[in-house]
Amino acid sequence: MGFLIKMGKSIIEKIIADHTSERVAPGNIIWMEIDVRSARDFGGANVVKNLKKNYSNESQVADPAKTYFTFDCVVPANNLGYAENQQIARMFAREHLSRENLYDVDSGIGSHVMIEKGIAVPGSTVIGTDSHLNILGAIGSFGQGMGDTDIAFAFKTGKSWFEVPESMTITIEGQPAENSSAKDVTLGVLEQIGSKGALGKSIEFYGNTVDALNLAGRITLSSMVTEMGGIIGLIVPNEEIIEYCKIRSRKNFSVAKADKDVTYIEELTFDFEGIEPRIALPPSPANVKPVAEVTGVKVDSVVIASCTNGRYEDYEVVAKMLKGKKVHRDVMMKIVPSTQEVYGDLLKNGLISIFYESGAIVSNPGCGGCASGQIGMTGQGEVQISTGNRNFAGKQGKGDTYLASPATSTAAALAGEIIVPEVI
Repeated sequence: MGFLIKMGKSIIEKIIADHTSERVAPGNIIWMEIDVRSARDFGGANVVKNLKKNYSNESQVADPAKTYFTFDCVVPANNLGYAENQQIARMFAREHLSRENLYDVDSGIGSHVMIEKGIAVPGSTVIGTDSHLNILGAIGSFGQGMGDTDIAFAFKTGKSWFEVPESMTITIEGQPAENSSAKDVTLGVLEQIGSKGALGKSIEFYGNTVDALNLAGRITLSSMVTEMGGIIGLIVPNEEIIEYCKIRSRKNFSVAKADKDVTYIEELTFDFEGIEPRIALPPSPANVKPVAEVTGVKVDSVVIASCTNGRYEDYEVVAKMLKGKKVHRDVMMKIVPSTQEVYGDLLKNGLISIFYESGAIVSNPGCGGCASGQIGMTGQGEVQISTGNRNFAGKQGKGDTYLASPATSTAAALAGEIIVPEVI
């Protein structure tokens, strides 16, 4: 007589198991119920076109209340292609969804809006046309970017197929240096594992360094798992995050935690005690070095924005450094809040006045420099410091983009060259 050996489940396996009746194990392809189905202005129009092409009645989405459009890539549209795509998705949303399910060009980055509005909650499954939707791992939610055909199918049926990934853990211990932040920790991980270190895997982040991160810091860490090759980077929400999500969502939810007897494909531990500010050099987010080794590089532009570092807490650091000072005369500094809520808080608390007085340009909420130049592209020979998550050739123009923390970026904006930021 044989015995069934029960294996413990990782966080991603727990979340998937709550959304399928099929056997959940790494490598298995299952059909999964999707709590939130979304599309953004990039890809949204193709989702609508696929619905009309492949289904006899495209208006009958599985559940309009769980279906969303978010416009954030180029907002408002600055070219005809984006204008037409937004309008196609906008008209579909107006006809087939409620007004509350369309987050138009004034709303901000979709993944951030989903957290703020309580649309995504711990333990939920969320898919969309955003390659960085795995940012939702910051609250213990499974967010996943997919192609427009798969998203159209999910709009229609409420389900999607998915291959259960292997899980790994990254434990980060130690207190970073006083002039370092969550972005430096994140770049430190990339420095250690490279762009393929988590290829096709789900990461679970642990350790006292991670535990100490607030929501903004957790968003920064989870948002760059894509650049590590990972499927998602999950962080178990603490009481503060749980309470935030309860207030925002007014929903009941379960926090997924890994079983004690789970077997991981890999377990890594990094000691980041005293880690100094890091910077990613062109042309890869994994080309990371200490800022101290790159000082003296002349800088033409600085962008404080993106889903990685566009939160209010990021701008508090920037404002503290800029107050009473002027951006270097040879530097164009651009600031793009992640959401309308963040923008409003900056306005109410006087931070925008500090940015204005310093000579920085402040734009409306959105993705910023990452997508087709909402806030402008880089020209040939231009050196840009960005708080974004990607610096591949051509991603933000023909110039060279370095990735750094808000503090390192602001220090460069003031000095006109890359320097090590002072203690924040």
